Amino acid sequence: MGSPSTSTVNRPANEAPRYRLVADDIAGLIVQGTLAPGSRIPSLRSTSRRLRVSVTTVMEAYRVLEDRGLVEVRPQSGHYVRLSAGAAPPEPVRTATCRHASTLDTTALVEILAEEASHAGQMVPFGAAVPAPEFLPIGRLNTLLARAVRREPIACQSYDTVPGRPELRHQIARLAMSAGCALTANDLIVTTGAQEAISLALRAVAKPGDTVAIETPTYHGFLQVLESLHLKAFEIATDPRRGMCLEALGATLKEQQLAAVLLVSSFGNPLGHRMPDEDRRRLAEMLREARVPLIEDDTYGELAHDGPRPLSIQSFDHEVSNGSPEDSNVLLLSSFSKILAPGLRVGWIAPGRYRQQVIRQKVATTVATATPTQLVIADYLAGGGMERHLRRLRRSFKDLVTRMISEVGESFPVGTRITRPTGGYVVWVEMPAEVDAFALHRAALAEGISVVPGPILSASGRYRNCLRLNCAVPWSPVVESALRRLGELAREC
Repeated sequence: MGSPSTSTVNRPANEAPRYRLVADDIAGLIVQGTLAPGSRIPSLRSTSRRLRVSVTTVMEAYRVLEDRGLVEVRPQSGHYVRLSAGAAPPEPVRTATCRHASTLDTTALVEILAEEASHAGQMVPFGAAVPAPEFLPIGRLNTLLARAVRREPIACQSYDTVPGRPELRHQIARLAMSAGCALTANDLIVTTGAQEAISLALRAVAKPGDTVAIETPTYHGFLQVLESLHLKAFEIATDPRRGMCLEALGATLKEQQLAAVLLVSSFGNPLGHRMPDEDRRRLAEMLREARVPLIEDDTYGELAHDGPRPLSIQSFDHEVSNGSPEDSNVLLLSSFSKILAPGLRVGWIAPGRYRQQVIRQKVATTVATATPTQLVIADYLAGGGMERHLRRLRRSFKDLVTRMISEVGESFPVGTRITRPTGGYVVWVEMPAEVDAFALHRAALAEGISVVPGPILSASGRYRNCLRLNCAVPWSPVVESALRRLGELAREC
């Protein structure tokens, strides 16, 4: 059995009980298959020695695993992985490249989003890919908002500069260093969330009628922006672990005139994939040679469950070109909506060589991002609590993803497959071919459960037997019961 790193187990006690950290790591080994169904877990004493924690701590961790249904005690024998709990569904296989570009129609998506919005606050939210408020520092952010309005009352009621507050851009540049980016405040433009950043990037590099390569399945927000700009989408084969298939993209580049490639590089929504470093470098080389810009959405990059956060593709583009951020072929963007506060609507973009085009598009749309929310994020980042907050998120989301995978394996129809993301908080569920995701969505909605059916995450309407599930919901008996009921409904649809 592999063991959690010392740094994982010995995190400060005020952040999480050590027994929870031990339990989370062992649960991950069970779901990933390292500890097979029916296998014996090492004894209390051996685990205690290996992890340098007390026997009492290990006992508490094993009780947590029993409560989760992952481990069972056999009298006079020890602790064993439960046969049913360990039998997690297999992963989905790589998706296929579409044969032609798709003209988009997101009518079904808009209808579903409107219907769920009408039931907001009354649903078990497995649908929207947004962390529950319990995971966010809402009290601290509200305090900072009130302070910002008192401190700069005139600025908070005035237009800001087009690029955004310099103090916020400085803090974003510091945060981006962990992604390998050598950015300055002048390389950045603050946006009204990632959605505006995506729109600005596409407006800067493409014109109506052009074709943009995307992953499949993909984030529905991409499809909405593409449709609004009258752009076509070309779906490229995507691996649930590695992301966009570069062989398929290379073949498409030879056959199609692409205005851009648009993708999520780390813990993509909905597959949760993480593109390996070698693929990131190769992609940067490929697109620079083809003179096709890359729009890289790194919104989930800070949410790696274990180890350092992934490097951005833009950082590899700088290596490839031996250039500076101003010459980058990659338009890198992100947002604070998934890690701090969806309601503040603060994102950013480092558009590289396309800076002037993005600036012009920003002026023509929103002119500037709201000043008060920029000040809140800048003050929060400057206060030094971001890394502690991210550690809590990563730990929580790792645990919740593990539980979701295990419960889907228990409750959903035989033949179901599910992704194994190593970061973020969404999973992709592929059910047997006869299950209709739209019918399941309607049945679940009637019982107070929201889900996202697969076809609205595809430009061509594929994945009719698939769902995206949001794991960033505090685990409770209500949530567990809702997930089990969703599995029952899947067997009936």
